[in-house]
Amino acid sequence: MLGACAASVDPVATAGTAAPEASPSAPSQTEIASAVSAGITSGPAIASFAINGDKAKSGLQSFRTSCPSLVRRTDNSGLTRGEDWKASCDAAQSWPDNDARQFFESHFEAVRVGDGKAFATGYFEPQINGSRTRTAEAQVPVYRRPPNLVDVDLGQFSDDLKDKKIRGKVEGGKLVPFEDRARIDDGALQGKGLELAWASDYIDFFFLQIQGSGRISMPDGSVMRIGYDGQNGRDYTAIGRVMRERGLLEKGKANMQAIVEWLRANPEEGQKIMRENKSYIFFRELTGPGPIGAMGHPVVGRTSVAVDRNFVPLGAPVFLDMEHDIADGLWIAQDTGGAIKGANRFDTFWGAGEEAAQIAGGMSSNGQALVLLPKGTAARLTASAPQ
Repeated sequence: MLGACAASVDPVATAGTAAPEASPSAPSQTEIASAVSAGITSGPAIASFAINGDKAKSGLQSFRTSCPSLVRRTDNSGLTRGEDWKASCDAAQSWPDNDARQFFESHFEAVRVGDGKAFATGYFEPQINGSRTRTAEAQVPVYRRPPNLVDVDLGQFSDDLKDKKIRGKVEGGKLVPFEDRARIDDGALQGKGLELAWASDYIDFFFLQIQGSGRISMPDGSVMRIGYDGQNGRDYTAIGRVMRERGLLEKGKANMQAIVEWLRANPEEGQKIMRENKSYIFFRELTGPGPIGAMGHPVVGRTSVAVDRNFVPLGAPVFLDMEHDIADGLWIAQDTGGAIKGANRFDTFWGAGEEAAQIAGGMSSNGQALVLLPKGTAARLTASAPQ
């Protein structure tokens, strides 16, 4: 998502990654709606985790940032209540950063959601070239959120539709789908004064949209930071998966760099493939800290992770042990994304710059995940579970 990441229901996953395949005996995602229905089991003692000092310090700082929202949010996963976090959040305010590891050992216990088998991708905050005004070099519009874009919480109309949301526009007294990527690219929003800036390269901007936020380098050397401000409500399609299914990418070359290389080498077919991702992101200019994640707080490179809020409480610490060792360690769940769905699906945020882009673009790893919950949570959940 996006976050660098998108808010609530929008894409943040690297385009070249795909969700892990479910085992034949596993319940479908429609059957597993939350962490509670997936089931939890107690994990090992946190003192046994390989958490280095820098990761613990950064994790404590990000957890502290999340606390004002954490103690009052509705936890879609069903694992916690706002008051469960009060003791740890109160302690975090004055806990010394240089003793952060002890903080997590003192206030949390680890649980596995389902079987704990995790799949992780990566995202980053890209920087592309562009201009605040349209120029010969910058011809790709970066649109603000259209005023007629409507978000609808279907749960307000029926309990059966709780946590279901759609987006569209009102036309003739009816809610209808908003224009998809192809129609927007073909000029559906031209002449409405929605241009926030102009990008120099369509492919660069396409991937910035997938990340959910980014930076635009201006001709005068200044930088404009932009963040997610809505999505058109159309389904997200990972073009990397499409390209693999069509045999367009060599085996073992399905990362973002390989996808971009192919798109540039095949511009006409590449444009058609990008249009198959009908999702389109709108932006606003960011002037404060950022990028902003789904909790409304800044996400931090190598510390923040996007999750499915139905399986991990937003704000909760998470410990990953992945085949791609660089993703190992403590993370804080501060973001979500349209491609990040299901138990133990994670999107790790790596910050900005070329190194972050390289790591995020190549991140596609299986492993194990543990969610850290306030002490006593597992016992309460186990006691209340149906026998």
